[in-house]
Amino acid sequence: MGGTQSKNVTDEEAMTSGRRSAGQDENLPTVERIRKHTVTHFGFRVLILARRGMLELPEELWELTELQKLNLSLNLLRSIPSSLGVLQNLVVLNLWGNQLTSLPPEIGRLRNLKVLFAYRNRLSDVPEELGCCTKLEVLSLANNQLTGLPASLSALSGLKKLNLSHNHITHIPGCVYTMKNLVFLQLACNRLENIADQIQALADLKILIVEGNCIHSLPKMICCLTKLELLNVDFNDIQNVPAEMHRLRGLERLACHPLDKGLHIMHNPLLKPIKDVLEGGLQALYNYLKAP
Repeated sequence: MGGTQSKNVTDEEAMTSGRRSAGQDENLPTVERIRKHTVTHFGFRVLILARRGMLELPEELWELTELQKLNLSLNLLRSIPSSLGVLQNLVVLNLWGNQLTSLPPEIGRLRNLKVLFAYRNRLSDVPEELGCCTKLEVLSLANNQLTGLPASLSALSGLKKLNLSHNHITHIPGCVYTMKNLVFLQLACNRLENIADQIQALADLKILIVEGNCIHSLPKMICCLTKLELLNVDFNDIQNVPAEMHRLRGLERLACHPLDKGLHIMHNPLLKPIKDVLEGGLQALYNYLKAP
């Protein structure tokens, strides 16, 4: 009995405490109620407002200027107000999985931003001001309606990972060729017909994915990317490969699984000699290409 009585008292105290806490929350200004949801994670001030079904953002959010990581993913947002520019301490901004048709020009004021996820939205263009975010290292604009990028993004010289897959891009934007620190470039499922010779400028590339396009041939200059560990050109219109391709020693095998390193070149109308040689593996291809 004593144990039961003790438990009842504890439960009653907890309920009273909960009611008191809820009452205290109601008395707080709205901005403080939002601030109570922020946490410190690995030294960063973080606020997660994902999966809230939000159609618009609370005005009080823009008072939390201390935020360094903000997650607004998987909501129903159609726009982000210009007030975003006041969050100048942001390092990571997660906007993926909304219904955004544009990003505000004020995003350019986020000079400390290193990671921007804006994939799975309805973006048809990107503001030129994004080029002012010169600390960006990771940028994902996949699954949108982009046809290109503004030339101003040439300033993103520190970018390491760029994902532009599943858009309407017909040629690799010129600004991409100036992003000389890129190690990962994803352009799958666009409308590319070629890769320009300028690709040789991306000497640090380790992963290049252009599967699911309409590329007719690979330029010789792609063979300058000797750090490549994964090159995926599956599902294109390629008939032949450059003779210099044997220089890509980092591609150690023919790969089938999407995550495997190596050369992915399946589902292309390869000419018969190349197709037959590939049955012997990547080394057989290299030997064939090197033969006088």
